[in-house]
Amino acid sequence: MAPLPLDEDNYPNPLLSRARGSTGLWRVVALAAFFILVAVLLSTMGDHIPPDLILIFLGLLAVVGVFCLFGIAAGLFRLGGSEEGTSLSRVVVDSLPFGAVVTDRDGKISYVNAHYGEFAGGVSDGVPVSVPRLFAGQPEASEAIYRISRAARDGRPASEDVRIVGGLGGSAGGSAKPSWYRVSVRALPEIDGSGKPLVLWSVEDITRDRERQDNAFLELQRAIDYLDHAPAGFFSADAKGRIQYLNSTLADWLGYDLAEFESDAIRLDDVVRGDGASLLMRGRSDGEIRTEIIDIDLVRRNGTSFPVRLMHRAARLADGELGETRTLVLDRRHGADKEEALRASEVRFSRFFNDTPFAIATLDKAGRIVRTNAPFSRIFGWAGGEASIDLKPMADLIGEASREGFGKAVAAAVSERSEIEPVDATLPNGGDQAVRLYVSGSEEVEGSDERVNVYALDMTEQRKLEAQFAQGQKMQAVGQLAGGVAHDFNNVLTAIIGFSDLLLLKHKPGDPSFADLMSIKNSANRAAGLTRQLLAFSRRQTLRPQVLEIPGHVDDLTVLLKRLIGEQITLGVEHGRSVWPVKADLVQLEQVVVNLVVNARDAMPNGGSITIRTRNVTESEAAGLTYTGMPPAEYVLIEVEDTGTGMPPEVLEKIFEPFFSTKELGKGTGLGLSTVYGIIKQTGGFIYPDSVVGKGTNFRIFLPRHIPTEGEAPVKVVAAPVKDLTGHERILIVEDEDSVRAFSARALRATGYEVFEADGGEEALDVLDELDYKIDLMISDVVMPEMDGPTLLTKVRQRMPELKVIFVSGYAEENVRQDIADNQSVEFLPKPYSLDQINSKVKDVLGKIDNSSE
Repeated sequence: MAPLPLDEDNYPNPLLSRARGSTGLWRVVALAAFFILVAVLLSTMGDHIPPDLILIFLGLLAVVGVFCLFGIAAGLFRLGGSEEGTSLSRVVVDSLPFGAVVTDRDGKISYVNAHYGEFAGGVSDGVPVSVPRLFAGQPEASEAIYRISRAARDGRPASEDVRIVGGLGGSAGGSAKPSWYRVSVRALPEIDGSGKPLVLWSVEDITRDRERQDNAFLELQRAIDYLDHAPAGFFSADAKGRIQYLNSTLADWLGYDLAEFESDAIRLDDVVRGDGASLLMRGRSDGEIRTEIIDIDLVRRNGTSFPVRLMHRAARLADGELGETRTLVLDRRHGADKEEALRASEVRFSRFFNDTPFAIATLDKAGRIVRTNAPFSRIFGWAGGEASIDLKPMADLIGEASREGFGKAVAAAVSERSEIEPVDATLPNGGDQAVRLYVSGSEEVEGSDERVNVYALDMTEQRKLEAQFAQGQKMQAVGQLAGGVAHDFNNVLTAIIGFSDLLLLKHKPGDPSFADLMSIKNSANRAAGLTRQLLAFSRRQTLRPQVLEIPGHVDDLTVLLKRLIGEQITLGVEHGRSVWPVKADLVQLEQVVVNLVVNARDAMPNGGSITIRTRNVTESEAAGLTYTGMPPAEYVLIEVEDTGTGMPPEVLEKIFEPFFSTKELGKGTGLGLSTVYGIIKQTGGFIYPDSVVGKGTNFRIFLPRHIPTEGEAPVKVVAAPVKDLTGHERILIVEDEDSVRAFSARALRATGYEVFEADGGEEALDVLDELDYKIDLMISDVVMPEMDGPTLLTKVRQRMPELKVIFVSGYAEENVRQDIADNQSVEFLPKPYSLDQINSKVKDVLGKIDNSSE
């Protein structure tokens, strides 16, 4: 029934109101005392006061009295308590649907509305009781009421829901039905005339609200139970692909324990096979919600898969962001006999369509996307949470340079042409990702917009391999050329250096020709250095690998490096913790660091800073790097970073090529970085430059980690000085270069050896026959016409298995030994060599012969 209007008959008068009574009484008493005092003064001192003054005073009182009467009549003043019960604020409080009590912070009651008296125990002997006393007999409410009372004394707001079995009136008739009460307290603003701060208590019966909440919760639990145990699976995912809800049926299918399930713990990628998760991250861009039917495979927790049909709904919000999805899952592992063939066919097609390694899309006649398979999103780099792909022009997903050709291919497919050339395209993501698009027409079907089929094959890795192969072929060709030039040049340098040494034996420092001869030898040595750089680039130089602790050797180089870079450039060195050892040639590795630091210096003519860093790179970190050609493994990283001018991309592509230089003419050979490249490659490492024009360049060198064997430690080999280089043994020199052979023979004869010469392998065998194979040492070139050194060695070993042999070559020792069956008994002397070097090597080898014979 409708509530009655508040009139004089049914107005809920308050049970207690002490709002202003005491204050008004004291005002009346004070005013009466004032008039009594005036009357006493007039009676006792009337003779001393002029009559005119008394008349004036009485006249003023009369005027004030008349003004107050008119003010009361006009409503300017009101009598205390005359309209207090019908003021707006009082009406609001009196008509509240719950009990309201106003007290000071000590609990003294000032006001109680009528609704409070309806609570059982709210009035005792005709006097309202305080809220704490109202609940005093209820043990269930004691703690809550205590907290509320503390809050009231402190002037803090507080609220508690109290459950009392049987209610405040007790369990009448043995009923144990619980009642709920909401008890609140809050401080009131200060008002005029109030002595102490006041607080407002409220007591509300919320039993019906709690019953409605409990019923709604039970209904919700019942609905969830129905959904959990439905004969179909169900899940919901957010815009980032994190599953927010999973019903019990689907959890059982997937092998998950629903009791352990937590939101965000499982992603769509975990339960959808292959790239299928992208199919569920869709939704129309216009916000329309539609149900899609998707046949796909789900993945169980143990890694096995099973076919399902998804009834999938997804929508995008007003800002284009994908909202939460709703997906019903139907198990397609079993079907009725008459439908089994159709079901199996659909499952096979679904797996074929979504598990292919290439992207498939169908377009309408305008070239807009209608449908795609699962790998499409991965290949084209489209994230489902960003924007909808439905009806998006496919030309927008490829680079601008390829769009015209793709548009022609689409037009040809719409016109039903049978042969359409594939379109090679790049993707507009700023990277080097490339695809090849095969376009064909599709039969027009009523009710379907699909007119064009597009098959996209990811060509990124193939393009990288092609570029890497082409670069490798180019570097290999240049390396072979450089190595061949260096080898032939070493023969010439051997003769120049050797004959210079022979002439220097005849010309002392005081001789006028001595300086010229030294200039010739020094120039030849410089040329020999260039050939070593060419051999380093072609990876054909001789390396002496050792177990190295990189930080220590870098620290040893800092003094030299600081002298090289000058005072305008600062050098910083940073080492990681416990840097792993590597196995490399110490001298060559030092040359790498020096070359990089010198290049950095030249890139900073106005000064700057160079930083050398060393640290470990784990296999997992290496796998995450994007450098081409470097397999995941454990590496030691050496970085040389500068703050110089930097290099543009077109320069970076050529910096490792021999004779390429950005320096002025005459200021560089162009072999510094090519030497670095060759040394690192021959060591088994990798080097990659990163450069930004105007900011600087950073060279990163990755050397494979070396795990030392027991007893293996860094070793520095120091050759013992040979004092006596003379001898008398018989030596056969086999060399096709006449000048090299002549110098070597003269050098050895000058020290007492008996030397025999041959210009090739065939002649060497003839000489040996004449000597009845009685020689002590054979020195042979490796590369010779008709019969090379290794072939000659094989034939000689048949007659002289214990003969000591020295091979000389302009190539690396490792390359030479690869072609020798018993390389342990063969010594090596690299070209070019000097007079002292060949005599020292021969003396050392023959000394080993003597020791073994003893």
